[in-house]
Amino acid sequence: MTEPLLQMTGITKAFGGVPALSDAALTIHAGEVHSLVGQNGAGKSTLIKILTGVYRRDAGTVRWQGREIDLKSPREAQEAGIATIYQELTLVPQRTVIENIVLGYEPKTRFGMIDWRVAEARTRDVLSRFGIDLDPHRALGSYPTAIQQLVAIGRAASMDARLLIMDEPTSSLDEREVEVLFGVIRQLKSQGTAVIYVSHFLDELFEICDGVTILRDGRTVGAARIADLTKLDLIAAMLGRSAEDIRRAGMTELAASTTPAGGSPVIEAEGLATDRRLRRLDLSVRAGQIVGLAGLLESGRTEAARALFGMDALTAGQILLDGQPAAIASPRAAIAAGIGFLSEDRKTEGIIPDLSVRENLTLALLPRLSRMGVIDEARERSIVEHFIRALGIKTAHMDQPIRELSGGNQQKVLLGRWLAIEPRFLILDEPTRGVDVGAKREIQAIIRERVEQGCAVLLISSEFEELIEGAHDIVVMQEGRSVTRLSNPGVTEDQLIHAMAAGGAA
Repeated sequence: MTEPLLQMTGITKAFGGVPALSDAALTIHAGEVHSLVGQNGAGKSTLIKILTGVYRRDAGTVRWQGREIDLKSPREAQEAGIATIYQELTLVPQRTVIENIVLGYEPKTRFGMIDWRVAEARTRDVLSRFGIDLDPHRALGSYPTAIQQLVAIGRAASMDARLLIMDEPTSSLDEREVEVLFGVIRQLKSQGTAVIYVSHFLDELFEICDGVTILRDGRTVGAARIADLTKLDLIAAMLGRSAEDIRRAGMTELAASTTPAGGSPVIEAEGLATDRRLRRLDLSVRAGQIVGLAGLLESGRTEAARALFGMDALTAGQILLDGQPAAIASPRAAIAAGIGFLSEDRKTEGIIPDLSVRENLTLALLPRLSRMGVIDEARERSIVEHFIRALGIKTAHMDQPIRELSGGNQQKVLLGRWLAIEPRFLILDEPTRGVDVGAKREIQAIIRERVEQGCAVLLISSEFEELIEGAHDIVVMQEGRSVTRLSNPGVTEDQLIHAMAAGGAA
C-alpha cells in the first residue's frame, strides 16, 4: 500500500473545556473519494476545520504528503493543495462568474495587472467541464443557487488541489446536476486528486465513495471500504446500535405507523390541476393514516403539495374536507382549515434566518396568539418551551437566531411550527432531507406519534425506506398525474421503482 496522502492521528480539541474531538483519526490516499460521516455534533466539521487551519488542535499529528504539518490558516491550506467547498456558499454574488472563479488567484500580466483574457479562458474551461452554459460576464447572483453551487465546486476544482473537501455539495442540485458533479469527481479521481465527501445522503456515498470514516461523539469509531458495508451497517455504526436492533425496529422510526388506519377521510382531492405541472391529482388521506407520494424528478409531487395547501390556484378539480367541498384558495385558508405544510426547501420557504427559534416556531400560530394586534407573549413562550422539550430541539435559548442551529434542529423547529397549530392534515415534503441519521429518526418518531394521535399525513419522500416502512398506501405520480396507488404492507422497492418508471403497479 502506498503512503497516505493525508494521515491525521490522535486529534483532540476542546472548546471551553468541552471535548469536541477525542483521539480522532482520518486517513486518505491519493485518488480516493472518502466519506466522513456521523451525526450532528460527531466532530466532522471540527476535524475538517483543524485540517484546513481554521482551528488549532490541542493534541495529535497531521501528516500531509509524508511530512508533518501545522497549518495555521485556510490560506496556508490552499497553498499546500487542500481546497474546501462549504455547504454555505462563500462566493461574491455581486461579482461576475469570471471574477468568482479566479477570486484570490487572479492571473496577472507581466505588468502586475489582472489578465482578464486568461481569466475568461480559465472560467470557460471550468464551465465546460461541468456542462454549464452561461454568460460568464454576468453577476453570479443572477443565477439559481444550484448554478452558484456548481461554480463554487468548479472554482475549487480549478485550483489544482491534491485534496478537495466537499461539504454537502449536492444540497442544492437536482438529479442531472448531481450526475454532472459525480462525473467531475470521477475525472478528478482519475487524475490522482483525493476527495473528502461529507453528505447526509447515504445513497450518494455508496455510489461515489471508495472509503468511509465514521465519527461518533468526537471519536473515530470505524473506517472501512464502503463496498464492505451495507447501509444498515453504516447507520448502526453512526448511532452506536447493533445492526440487528435496527433490523428488528426497521430502518426508519416510521415502521410502527403501518398498522391499519381506521378513520374516515380527512381530505380528498378529485382531479386537481394547476398551471404548475399538476395535471390531475386524485387521492384521499384518512385520520391516523400516512399516504406516501412517490415519483421521479418533475413528476409533480411538490406541485401536488402546493395545490393542497392553497399556494397555487386550481384550474380544475376540487378539495373535500370531511366529505364537504372546501375552498382552500390560500395558505391562510389552509391553516385556518387545520392544514400544515412542511416545505422541502427549508432555507427559502421555511426558516426566516434572522428571526429567533421562538419567532420561527410560532409564525403560523400568530393569529391565535394575537388580540387586537398584540401577541400574548406569556402564552407564546409557554408553547415554545413545550415544543423545545417535546421535539428535543437543541438550542441555547428560545431567542437564539435559528440560523445558528444545525440543519436537524432547524427542521424540528419547522415541524414544531406546524404541530403547534394542531393540524388535522399535515403535508410533509422531504421532512428528513439534509439532516443526520440521528435527527432523521427523531423526526420520524415525532411524525409517527402524531399519526397515532389521529393526524392524517401526506408524506413526500425520495427515500424508499421512508415510504415503504412508513406509509399505509403509496400514490405514484408521473408527469403531473397520480397514476396508481399501492397498498402497504407488502410493497417492495422493485415494485415502487417499476410503478414510478412505468406509471402502473408491477
